Amino acid sequence: MPIAVACYKWVLDEDEIRIGNDLSVDLEKAHGKISLFDRSAIEAATRLAESHAEFTPVALTYGTDDTEKSLKDALSRGLEVGYWVTSPDAAESDGRATAKALAAAIARIDDVALVFCAEGASDTYARQVGPRLGVELGWPLVTSVLSFEVDGDSVVATRKLEDTVQTVRVKCPAVICVLQEGFEPRAAGLKAIMAANKKPKEHIELADLGVDAAGLSKRVALKGFSMERKHIVIAEEDVGLAARELAGALRKEGVL
Repeated sequence: MPIAVACYKWVLDEDEIRIGNDLSVDLEKAHGKISLFDRSAIEAATRLAESHAEFTPVALTYGTDDTEKSLKDALSRGLEVGYWVTSPDAAESDGRATAKALAAAIARIDDVALVFCAEGASDTYARQVGPRLGVELGWPLVTSVLSFEVDGDSVVATRKLEDTVQTVRVKCPAVICVLQEGFEPRAAGLKAIMAANKKPKEHIELADLGVDAAGLSKRVALKGFSMERKHIVIAEEDVGLAARELAGALRKEGVL
């Protein structure tokens, strides 16, 4: 039975992060959640299983021991098995380290046909893990996917690019990075949340995978961002004149 793996990241809720007047960042009261973009990867794997009953959708995440809290949410969204890889150093991992850890875990799962990722996580949006995962596995990679169909041993994906829409076909197994607009996640119902408690979970220590998941970059500082606004007021009563004045101001700033 082919497996569809949905990769996701457990991140801090940005609505609970506080920025001080000195631009210091307070993370103490921020709780964890599945990255908003990664919920679309889960949705993609779930939809695949709904339309192709032969597929089993599973969850895969990499993080510290704290990521165990994410499994109930992930499994309540339609996934059937939860795999979580942990390391004390995972909180400081970059895209390279995360991709290596995920690839090593995927290699231990039999019959993986498709791996779904988001374009990027909602905390860093570095857009590194999906492409690096394709390289680590040596599988075809398709990014910016708006929709897809499985056709035999291949997947046909529609990509939304900056100025065009592209359709590509790749052989499975493959890595698919989905866009949020094409895979709007559904909220889990109470029955699904209760059922998630009984679904199987497998904990994997990074040390047991025998992989060097050292990162190439390290965060050295974290600071809030402050945007200076010019507070330009257009007082023209005539709508046409006001629109032209606005357009002129935007052109001056290089926006248009």
